[in-house]
Amino acid sequence: MPADAPGRDCALCPRLVAYRDANRAANPSWFNAPVPSFGLLEAGLLVVGLAPGVRGANRTGRPFTGDFAGMLLYRTLVKFGLAEGDYGADPSDGLTLRNIRVTNAVRCVPPGNLPTPAEIGACNPFLTAELAAMPHVRGVLALGGVSHKAVLRARGLRASHVPFQHGALHELPGGLAMADSYHVSRLNTNTGRLTTAMFEAVVERLIERLGASA
Repeated sequence: MPADAPGRDCALCPRLVAYRDANRAANPSWFNAPVPSFGLLEAGLLVVGLAPGVRGANRTGRPFTGDFAGMLLYRTLVKFGLAEGDYGADPSDGLTLRNIRVTNAVRCVPPGNLPTPAEIGACNPFLTAELAAMPHVRGVLALGGVSHKAVLRARGLRASHVPFQHGALHELPGGLAMADSYHVSRLNTNTGRLTTAMFEAVVERLIERLGASA
């Protein structure tokens, strides 16, 4: 974990602190803290999601673990050789990542699963530090427009210069390739906005771009 990752009682965002405290009081056995990234800093790929789900990563302490979103993400990573094991929606499921790391643009769970622009900005230095601490990172998979913009901000780029588009593959300065996908949320998959085939196509294209297919 980078030295600049948020501490368990990070106080940068008052609204998120209040929500965290309420969840700790209501569910003391849950993780209820900024969720650390999953995977090694030596990885060549970084997945950036939006924020922990209240009954997902906020409960379990591992990104995309414990709610529906993780099913599509981790099963796809396993299919393409970027993960090993079976996703069991629990940090103790034994799932391991291969040359990939998973994080969120905002590390604390937001009310209604939607962080404010100020909260996204307050958390961006942690993403900046994480990318800087990954010596071999060559590709980023941005899940949704917020994550796309967060990655650009972390790299010192303006979002207006690189618009989000599902399926797009952007070549960023410094040799970093960023692939865009709609978020793997239940809402997107239930409405058909994102299908398994659509998501797999994005991941496959990014892997082929990096010459890292399994």
